Amino acid sequence: MRTKPELLATAGSLEEIDAVLDAGADAVSIGEQTYGLRMPGALSILDIKQAIDKAHARGAKAYVSVNNLYENHMLEGLKHYIEQLVEWKADAIVFGDPSVMVSLQELGMSIPLHWNPEMTATNYATARFWQKKGASRVVLARELNLQEIHEVKQNLPDMEVQVQIHGMTNMYHSNRYLLQNYFEHHGRKVTSEEIGPERQLYLVERERPELQIPVYEDASGTHIMSADDICLLEALDELFEVDLDSVKIDGLLKPLEYHTTVIRTYREAIDAYYENPEAYQFHPEWLERIQALQDPNRELSFGFLFKEQVY
Repeated sequence: MRTKPELLATAGSLEEIDAVLDAGADAVSIGEQTYGLRMPGALSILDIKQAIDKAHARGAKAYVSVNNLYENHMLEGLKHYIEQLVEWKADAIVFGDPSVMVSLQELGMSIPLHWNPEMTATNYATARFWQKKGASRVVLARELNLQEIHEVKQNLPDMEVQVQIHGMTNMYHSNRYLLQNYFEHHGRKVTSEEIGPERQLYLVERERPELQIPVYEDASGTHIMSADDICLLEALDELFEVDLDSVKIDGLLKPLEYHTTVIRTYREAIDAYYENPEAYQFHPEWLERIQALQDPNRELSFGFLFKEQVY
């Protein structure tokens, strides 16, 4: 009997936690802007405790993203933040920087760790390395194809494997304030609101002017996101041929109505598949619900699921 994977969704506010759980999520991905990257909202550190309590009251799990790139001056604050997350009973910390592990060791504390280095989680041997260091889950790179995902899971029988199934992905991150510097070079001072995620700025290539590439800046620097949205709804049966442990829907830069519609649709499809995998059939109306709310300038795609990545 195949095991149904956890449906994980991002939540950017205390109110959004209720919305994504009402839509069918089993767990929420939360964080704040100092220690977490590419959060879909602006939760404060005090909000994080309330968010964890709110999720637990609903019978859901709360994973906290502590995935920033840390400079020396941030390490003491990082250690204190991690100590709080353990005390607040977060269900896991999502990390990429080993300083998170070092901080836990120095504190003499433990908490489940989900290793998410973005695009470099590409093989099971490296995942095993981090498992030996204490990680219980690997978040696979979005650049892996279906065969590679299956190979990783088959070789990690005792480690949880998570795959993103919907939403935009990160293409580039720099700690430098590239947008601010660009505008200043042209003689214009800009506020954080003018270049933040709410502003919805885009990069456009000369050769492909129809392609809109989201870009924004926050306290952690500049972020350039994918021009399309991963949508693996039509390929869930192929993806679930191995027992994945968690599948994630990312709501970054998405309206709440869109985000909850996506969650609700995947919830229905996942439940239908695991009720009877052999009789499962994809229903076109599932995709039509999402397409009705999809930004017409953003294509829904399989990402790299059926491609061979060339580095």
